[in-house]
Amino acid sequence: MTLPAEFHDIAKRINNWGRWGEGDEIGTLNLITDEVVRSAAGTVRSGRRVPLALPLQQDGVQTGMIPGRVNPLRTMVALNLEMFGPGTIATSDDAVTMGLQAATHWDGLTHVSHSGKIYNGRPADSVTAHGGAAFSGIEKVTTLVSRGVLLDVAAARKLDRLPGDHAVTPEDLEAAEELAGTTVRAGDIVLVRTGQLRSYLGGDKHGYAFPSPGLSIRTPEWFHARDVAAVANDTLTFEIFPPEIENLWLPVHGLDLVEMGMLQGQNWNLEELSEACAEAGRYEFFLDATPEPFVGGAGSPVAPVAVL
Repeated sequence: MTLPAEFHDIAKRINNWGRWGEGDEIGTLNLITDEVVRSAAGTVRSGRRVPLALPLQQDGVQTGMIPGRVNPLRTMVALNLEMFGPGTIATSDDAVTMGLQAATHWDGLTHVSHSGKIYNGRPADSVTAHGGAAFSGIEKVTTLVSRGVLLDVAAARKLDRLPGDHAVTPEDLEAAEELAGTTVRAGDIVLVRTGQLRSYLGGDKHGYAFPSPGLSIRTPEWFHARDVAAVANDTLTFEIFPPEIENLWLPVHGLDLVEMGMLQGQNWNLEELSEACAEAGRYEFFLDATPEPFVGGAGSPVAPVAVL
């Protein structure tokens, strides 16, 4: 299916190619300035730290629906090995095989392409089998800390979890913004809670994967207008799945990553954060969400921490 005119029209309105120069490889992360980080640090009041990552385990969120994206398989490669001789200090080491986007992760800017291009107009074939991403590899995200804002869409709609066919709209985001009592601003990292992760946490990993609420094709313009630095949510596919427009798969990925150059994250556990924000009566916090620097990676696992 050829990408429809609606997709291309939105793409033109949010395109950031060249905005930070022809050599730019990090997109909207340029919006996280020193001033933004200083301001973000001022949101810390209680010091409460809320972990947002799922455990990396073999029985993880992946169901096989996404080819090659395997759950972590950890094995011991040394077990109490006295490598310097009997009676010396012994070491135990382990190794892991996993998809870099298996659990809580960031999608890098090279995770998807369309029309033969990735972010900033570079050719999609600059991503190769052996070298990975020649441009905009996830290692280019050297630090990722900023003000985080939880947009708890489920809570704003007075639901524990959005229905599986719910496409999160700009109107939903604004309702959650009103609940949060703050305005999303330039350089923010926005976390969108749908409540979908409750399925996985309750033991239904297949129900978590499909069908799933998620972001609508209308949301990239909302994030672009507010100069958001990055967006993450609590679903497997980020956007609504199956898609809101028949046979148009992953359009939000294409708009966010390719056109806007905005990182997006999936499988973030926002349940404790939702409770913590409601208890504190505020939905802004300092967020550390720096990805692991896999050179040439199209994505990376992350263990984010929100500090209230």
